[in-house]
Amino acid sequence: MKVVCVGHSTFDTTLPMKEYPTENIKYRLEHHIECGGGPASNGAYLLAKWGMDVTIASVIGDDYYGDRVISDFEQIGADTTYLEKMPNHMTTSSYIIANMSNGSRTVLSSKDEPVRKLNKPIDVHADVILVDGEHPESAYEVLSKNPDAISVLDAGRLNDDTKFLGKFVTYLVCSKDFAEDFTNKKIDVNNKNQLIEILEEIRAYFNTNVIITLEAAGSFTIVDGEYQIIPSIKVKALDSTGAGDIFHGAFTYFIANHYPLKEAIRLASITGAISVTRVGSRYSIPMLSEVLEYDTAI
Repeated sequence: MKVVCVGHSTFDTTLPMKEYPTENIKYRLEHHIECGGGPASNGAYLLAKWGMDVTIASVIGDDYYGDRVISDFEQIGADTTYLEKMPNHMTTSSYIIANMSNGSRTVLSSKDEPVRKLNKPIDVHADVILVDGEHPESAYEVLSKNPDAISVLDAGRLNDDTKFLGKFVTYLVCSKDFAEDFTNKKIDVNNKNQLIEILEEIRAYFNTNVIITLEAAGSFTIVDGEYQIIPSIKVKALDSTGAGDIFHGAFTYFIANHYPLKEAIRLASITGAISVTRVGSRYSIPMLSEVLEYDTAI
């Protein structure tokens, strides 16, 4: 299967710390971690690492960070034909403080003006598509050219572009924040009737399969006509950076490979859970064999 991922690319520098820093103090770190990042880009990296034929479509700057992003994808075997270096554009760079004591992360990003469309038309037949709302005109181009593809929108935040693209995908996998902003309702994960009401409001607008990720509470969706919460996997977190991106990439892999919906979500949750026990978003992506072995052990 041919996979096309359209979305945001960043270059991440992760600073592991024993606790959150105090203002006006110097800290000396033993090491730091550098790698590419970004929602659809991390998903693309996972899919390539797991053996799929992946093309990444994204805009980067003609700079050092852009070169590092390209190198990441070339090393993992992804097609970088549409990883476009744009003159006078700065590659997004993120500095991530990873609090090792509780697994939280604080992200500081420097981002140039958004680019709505790549200069080069994306002329690729796609069996599977993953988009994150970045470069929305190029994302729509790929979706409209490949209407029979299995397609996933990583809807982390609500904006006009994710509202538009969500109508053209097979699976809208949205965050708790997206669901709350869309419905103007604060989610109570213990109130199933409210979750059903929110899910149905989103489904009515987008007319597609909707999965709401509820952080530690798991994911809420409809499985075989039944409303269900698929629980998350409990682990000791060290660094949660990229866990959502990794979940979406893994979900795309399993659903594209014809796993039942509930199983695809559960295995994606295992993938995300393994990732937070490691530091550095892209380097925390487990091998597919690790996920499947973990699954048989629980």
